[in-house]
Amino acid sequence: MKLPAASTLAATMLGIGYAPVASGTVASAVAVPFAVMIAQAAGAAGLLIASLLAFGVGVVACGAHVRATGNADPSECVIDELAGQWLACAGVAFGTLSLPAFLLAFLLFRLFDIWKPWPVSWADTQLEGGLGVMADDMIAGLMAGVLAGAAHHADLFHVF
Repeated sequence: MKLPAASTLAATMLGIGYAPVASGTVASAVAVPFAVMIAQAAGAAGLLIASLLAFGVGVVACGAHVRATGNADPSECVIDELAGQWLACAGVAFGTLSLPAFLLAFLLFRLFDIWKPWPVSWADTQLEGGLGVMADDMIAGLMAGVLAGAAHHADLFHVF
């Protein structure tokens, strides 16, 4: 039995990318509790750094996986969801941590990742390799983080 390459393990988040349904949403849902834990331990800056580290690992791992499979954007590559979701959550990981704000970051990230408004769509169609796999999710994460962060900053969740 041949073991998967380290790049495949990283790109698929230890196999989460092989979930039979909605692997991207599954990966994002798995990422959120870890985002909360990172934010509790290291704040928004720590979560931003974690997102950027995941992005760097993802560019390399997904690039290797793309070359190995010949598929330009394999659906099993979900480390992009981890990095993008953490970036979205970094937008709400300041001040008092709010679970509704993290939920909004999750929902907005999934919306932008699936809908792919510009500039997410531009990155999705124009960039290749590991960067191409990762960049659209990072842009979706940035957009979601800005909007969810603005809602959090405006204290729209004080009723919860």
